[in-house]
Amino acid sequence: MIELDNVAYSYSGGALFSDISLTLAPGSFHFLTGPSGAGKTTLLKLCYGALLPSVGQVRAFGQDLAALERDGMALLQRRIGVVHQDCQFLDHLSVAENIALPLQVTGRGAEHATDDLIELIGWVGLTHRATAMPPELSGGERQRAALARGVIMSPDVIIADEPTGNVDWEMSQRLLRLLIELNKMGKTVLIATHDLSLIRAAKSQIQARVLRIANHQVQLSGADL
Repeated sequence: MIELDNVAYSYSGGALFSDISLTLAPGSFHFLTGPSGAGKTTLLKLCYGALLPSVGQVRAFGQDLAALERDGMALLQRRIGVVHQDCQFLDHLSVAENIALPLQVTGRGAEHATDDLIELIGWVGLTHRATAMPPELSGGERQRAALARGVIMSPDVIIADEPTGNVDWEMSQRLLRLLIELNKMGKTVLIATHDLSLIRAAKSQIQARVLRIANHQVQLSGADL
C-alpha cells in the first residue's frame, strides 16, 4: 500500500536518514518511535507525499509519488488521512465544521455523513464542544479534533503524528481503541509516538509492528518494550 524503496532524505547538507526500505501492507498497524530530532515527522511526510526523498522511491497504491502531477497527488492524498501534531483549524468555523471540512473540500458535503460525524465527534469526546470555536479549545481538545478530522473521510491509510501527545491516559486509550477499530475494518495505520505505554496497550490487543529510527535508519524493534 505504501512502500519506501532505498529511501534517503537530506537537508542542509546533512543526511537525516538513508537506505530505508519499508512496506506498509494493507491492514497493517505500525508504530514509529525514536528520539526527538531523529526524523519521525519527516518520515511520515515522505509516506504521504508532503516531502519527496532525496534518493530512492516512495510508492503509494502502486504509484510513484515523485511522478504524480498536482491533481494526481491531491486525489491520492484523499485516500490517506493525516493527523498532524500541530493541526491548524479555521478559527471562524466551529469544531464540528472544522472536522467536516474534508467532506466539503471534496464536494461530498457534511449532510451526507451527519450520523457518522456525530458518532465520530462523540468517539473523541467532543460532543459538548461541537459548536465551540477552535480558540476556545484546550490542547487536548485540539488533538482530539485533529484525529477526528483525519479519519472523517474513512481513508485507506491513517498516518498520525503523536495523536495522544496532549491528552490524558483515559482519553489516549479511547483514541487508541478508535484507531484499532479502524484497523480491524481494514485500514492501514502508522502512528509516530514516544509513548511506550501506548504501544504496549496496543500490542495487547492487536498485532502491531514497532519501527524505530536509530543511526539514520529504520529498524524493527524487538518484542520487549
